Amino acid sequence: MDELPVEQESHGTAEALLVLDGRLELEVAGMPVSVQAGELFMVPAGTAHAVRPGSRGTLVIVERGEE
Repeated sequence: MDELPVEQESHGTAEALLVLDGRLELEVAGMPVSVQAGELFMVPAGTAHAVRPGSRGTLVIVERGEE
């Protein structure tokens, strides 16, 4: 994560966001969410979400492929 925003998106399956270091600033279904290092955040399938400015660090994204 490089402190730049990422536009809103949604997926047909749930998405797991694991912050290894730093901080992830999200907007999920219109609400701000902050995820710290060592925390895992699950975005439910079909939920609109975007990365807000200020996110920095290392993020692991796990998304199950559509069947």
